[in-house]
Amino acid sequence: MTGPETLDVARDAILTLILVASPVMLVGLAVGVGISLFQALTQIQEMTLVFVPKILAIFIAMLISLPFMASIMQGQMHRIAARIISGG
Repeated sequence: MTGPETLDVARDAILTLILVASPVMLVGLAVGVGISLFQALTQIQEMTLVFVPKILAIFIAMLISLPFMASIMQGQMHRIAARIISGG
């Protein structure tokens, strides 16, 4: 494998990582901002208030976006296997 081919595989892997992780991370970000605004408006400064809603929202987001994540990762595996089979 040459240098440019290695960079292509690495670039494709990083793009796949971003696509797979982004739905869950964006849901966690949105819930965190929403709870922070709620805490600022009500002046409730409880640190544990953030964890339970965020964990539940991330779990639900994972359940919903799991088929999308699986298809993206399956496509990545097919591209890597095609490179291995073609010899480079």
